[in-house]
Amino acid sequence: MSSESKNAVSAFVEGAPPGELGDVVADIKALTIGEPNLLQSVGPAFQKYNEEQLTTVKLPGSGQSVLVSSYNSLGDGRYYDVESKSSFLFDHTTQKASTIQPFNLETKHGVLLISILTYLSTHAHEHYPASTFSVFPTSADSVLAITLVSNKYSPSNFWNGRWRSTYLYTPSSNSISGTINIDVHYYEDGNVRLTARKPVDISGIASSADSSAAAKDVMRQIGLLEKNYQEELNRGFGTLNEGTFKGLRRTLPVTRQKVEWEKVGNYRVSDTVSESHTSLSQVCPKLVEVKV
Repeated sequence: MSSESKNAVSAFVEGAPPGELGDVVADIKALTIGEPNLLQSVGPAFQKYNEEQLTTVKLPGSGQSVLVSSYNSLGDGRYYDVESKSSFLFDHTTQKASTIQPFNLETKHGVLLISILTYLSTHAHEHYPASTFSVFPTSADSVLAITLVSNKYSPSNFWNGRWRSTYLYTPSSNSISGTINIDVHYYEDGNVRLTARKPVDISGIASSADSSAAAKDVMRQIGLLEKNYQEELNRGFGTLNEGTFKGLRRTLPVTRQKVEWEKVGNYRVSDTVSESHTSLSQVCPKLVEVKV
């Protein structure tokens, strides 16, 4: 087993589109028949993918979905869930949960955590119908990790998408940092993937001895931030559709003839396009990365 093969497989796993890890694994197996143990050797890649993507899993005997992340990891493949007060063993390759056990969370921010979770639930159900969320104390117990993931899969229509947001709230400084990540894959008669990432930095959270009041302002600020970001994305997409893409189409010659690819060197379209149109990265900086 070469290190190059191992690195390549790890990259495929870590870059799997939303909801398509199983398809990626099946393809890897088909391509590496001669190395049947290759997938077993990239366990860390599966763990990294599941924790970074906030993978959701249903606990045995329950219809409730819970999160897998680095924030609720207990080590050795075991994770805990705040609401169900349980821990579970998670298989990163099959994405299945097992061996449920009772778990009591100990944190000095217990009351604040539950208050934030209550307001987060309202926020999620209002804006992200198909979502899973939770709040976890970090290892130092000085920061609360507010996590939310919303998946929407439509393989019959050849697309899948995922919204992930992670906010680290520090009560002592009344500040929030984190990221919002969007990942959409469209693959009908092609292969287009859009990824967007927005760093988050919020200060001036209302300071209050009342945990409920503090939690309410935390979620108010997060809700406003997400609303503004989605509006920003919509404006960016409008610019791409109405400006850049239409301009590109107008530049292309209308000959009603098939392109003779063996003579493509004689075409001068690329020069005209590059001189007269702004690139996607200039039109939509820091908003989207389109990979074709």
